[in-house]
Amino acid sequence: MSKSTAEALEDLAQHSNVAVHSTSAVAGDVGAAAAADDEERKEKDLETLRRKPGLRQLPGAELGNSVRLTPWDVLHTLARAISLARRGAARGLAEHWGSLKYSLALSGNPTSFMGLSAEGRDTADYYKALQSGELGIAFALAVTERVLSRRYPDHAVSIVPADTALRAGWALNSKDKGTTVGYRYRPQYFGEVWKPGEPSRIFPVVSRGNHGTATTSYGQLADASAYIEGVHIGTYDETPGLIFSTQLPLDEPLTVHALKADGSGGWLSGTDAFPLGNLNAQLQDEAWPPGIHPPADNGKRPPSEPGVHVNDEISGWFQRVLARTSAAGLTAFAGDGNSAAPYLTTRQGSRRFSAGIAHAATGSVQDANYTLLGIPFVGTDHVFRLNGTRVEAFSGVHADLFNHLSHGRLEQYRSDVHALRSTWPSDTWDKKWAGPVSIHQDGSVLAIHLLP
Repeated sequence: MSKSTAEALEDLAQHSNVAVHSTSAVAGDVGAAAAADDEERKEKDLETLRRKPGLRQLPGAELGNSVRLTPWDVLHTLARAISLARRGAARGLAEHWGSLKYSLALSGNPTSFMGLSAEGRDTADYYKALQSGELGIAFALAVTERVLSRRYPDHAVSIVPADTALRAGWALNSKDKGTTVGYRYRPQYFGEVWKPGEPSRIFPVVSRGNHGTATTSYGQLADASAYIEGVHIGTYDETPGLIFSTQLPLDEPLTVHALKADGSGGWLSGTDAFPLGNLNAQLQDEAWPPGIHPPADNGKRPPSEPGVHVNDEISGWFQRVLARTSAAGLTAFAGDGNSAAPYLTTRQGSRRFSAGIAHAATGSVQDANYTLLGIPFVGTDHVFRLNGTRVEAFSGVHADLFNHLSHGRLEQYRSDVHALRSTWPSDTWDKKWAGPVSIHQDGSVLAIHLLP
């Protein structure tokens, strides 16, 4: 057994502080960066970008000076976020294993701040954009979950990939059937705050990452202010949201720069046409008109603006879309494509999971089960080498919750997972498993250990 590999696994389970920088000065610097970019675009005769107004610092009560995370929890967050991605040759079912390439990229300990390890710095020399982008997603969403959980302690929080959810109602590009939105500025994720049977509140999230300076992050946040404005939910120009830029310097701890947008919108309340609930019913692709619709002014309705508007009339439908898209991501994370497919529409990619298409060495099958921290999980496993030593990673879902999802009982899953949200163990190491374990409030688990 390689001692260095064993130590690397122990390091993955160590809590470290993650520095989060959110101040009024950051908001001012981001505003200045946005103004400079607008002026440059004007000089080059480029389109003027619509940006989210009124960006502000996050309250200290929701954030504190830092967030404590383990590297393994960061990788779990990334794995769940990309489980429905369309980027890799894995064709969906094994996308989440891509998070494991960062197993040795982060370092820290309980008395220090997390940063890049020696291997992480070496990797950055060759794959800067990929590393900063993906780790930026992981840290942004980890902070999002903590902020929203503190803001809404009686609610559960789900993270849903925005493009996958939106495709149920809109054609986002020329590959999708229907009239395309024709606008590339959109948030990457939605944070859904929910209780069973009640209106949800949605927070669009945009993430960026870099290996540069704080000034680089301010420019990225200015860029994010245009992307987060590309989707309105409910009342025009009242959608709250969160934007992040994770700075990953090669010789200092990492810093997550963050700002929020306030607003009275973001609620999915349901209507007579699309009441709340009925989450178990399958969805079909819709063809809602693209564009964001400003309110009438003196009886005259202004022309629509580019983007996507989830208006009040379809809010109940969109709540069902978000719940079912999240369920698809969970079942894909557990390796069950047959269960994932019914939760998605055709345009969302249901065929990728039901057609049985996979490339060599990238498939993922739900055929493994383990008891971790005293809880039974079912899912899928992946064997690879870490520092030359064979290790096994396991991703799965609580057995009872997975049983609900695999049988289409989404409403029962949501009821149970909401009740369990504060009962999950906080331990980061399972002695019997002999490796790091991360359990999230959605009932998912990511674990890794040495193979004998």
